[in-house]
Amino acid sequence: MTLRDNQANREVSNEAFIDLRNQYVARGVGNGNLNVAKYAQGATVTDIEDNKYIDFAAAIGTLNVGHSHPKIVKHIQEKVENFIHPGFNVIMYESYLNLAEKLAHLTPGDFDKKVILLNSGAEAVENAVKIARKHTGRIGVVSFVRGFHGRTNLTMSMTSKVRPYKLGFGPFASDVYQAPYPNLSEKPDNLSDEEYVDYIIQQLNDFFISAVDPETVACVVMEPVQGEGGFIIPDKKFVQAVREICNQHGIVFVADEIQSGFARTGKMFAIEHFDVVPDLVTVSKSLAAGFPLSGVIGKAEMMDSSNPGELGGTYCGNPIACEAALKVIEIIDEENLNDKSEKVGTVIKEKLNSLSQKVDFIGDIRGLGAMVAVEIVAPDTGKPDKEKTAEIVKQANKKGLLLLSAGLKGNVIRFLTPLVITDDELNKGLEILEDVCRNV
Repeated sequence: MTLRDNQANREVSNEAFIDLRNQYVARGVGNGNLNVAKYAQGATVTDIEDNKYIDFAAAIGTLNVGHSHPKIVKHIQEKVENFIHPGFNVIMYESYLNLAEKLAHLTPGDFDKKVILLNSGAEAVENAVKIARKHTGRIGVVSFVRGFHGRTNLTMSMTSKVRPYKLGFGPFASDVYQAPYPNLSEKPDNLSDEEYVDYIIQQLNDFFISAVDPETVACVVMEPVQGEGGFIIPDKKFVQAVREICNQHGIVFVADEIQSGFARTGKMFAIEHFDVVPDLVTVSKSLAAGFPLSGVIGKAEMMDSSNPGELGGTYCGNPIACEAALKVIEIIDEENLNDKSEKVGTVIKEKLNSLSQKVDFIGDIRGLGAMVAVEIVAPDTGKPDKEKTAEIVKQANKKGLLLLSAGLKGNVIRFLTPLVITDDELNKGLEILEDVCRNV
């Protein structure tokens, strides 16, 4: 029997495709849910056995405008007939140029900006570092404890979490350093919030004495809200202190907005909450509603440090992905998704606060806009409970709620609902969460 015959005769069931996955897909590829999607719209996914799931994961924060937004589907169907990928390095096309113009105007900063479009978030971070190194003539890179920037060699080097991202994959890139980053949920009881933030700022200043000389640092790369690290939100004073250190020493300040951008926090970019203007911004995920696309946007003189041919790649800035991104930006404006983000976040936090009165393992609840997280802790000690977190996520998936964990210690549940989620979808998902938490 041929491969085509095998595929034609294959049983259409989740179990059959799980067997296929186990036989042919590398074990290192993770799956939160092992069922197979057939159809998705808004914030609901339907699998091949017609089971429905409320999606609180959104392809790890990729779908702020939801699954298969009708305006995007219609637009792409029209555009794909023209061409699929002539390659911007070979011949230019309008969608790349129009999107570059849009992003230059959308990102913070009243200065001339330029843009490079790429494929993935990690690729955007790598290129931001390349641009900073070329501009400054320095090689040092500073990221932060609990930060996550990707799975390439350089971005793994910049990432904190050893398992599952780094163990066994070394050696890593040199001249990469991880600085302290405040986490109020870990604040000692004897310090006020303000005292704790001041202490971390002092630690940061000491870091540039004990770990690396600032005059050798090309860039500081900061997630304004740490994503994989557990949705850790820094104090405004800390972010401004980082900006000031960069100003003093000629260091390029890079805001990694890959997970936090495009209305996720109630503003187009999370860095806007902190009254800080970055030199470079990296974007991806919800930029293009599920199409692979990323970018670096920044000061024109920095972006122009590289010579022609030194930046780029075969599929960078694919025209269909650019068309999707242009529609995403329209939809965020037309559907007031920044306001919707605030409303969704408020509903989630209210439910979590209510739930904390019914179960004894709810720890810190935090969020900006709809970028919300909750820590799961052991009731008797208050310490992170990774096992219970994993069980909650597992049971939620079984009951029809796609959910993700996060955090350096694996005890954070993060909420990344599409911002177009309906009240019915949101409430149904939160009801499943409550049911799981009360019975886990």
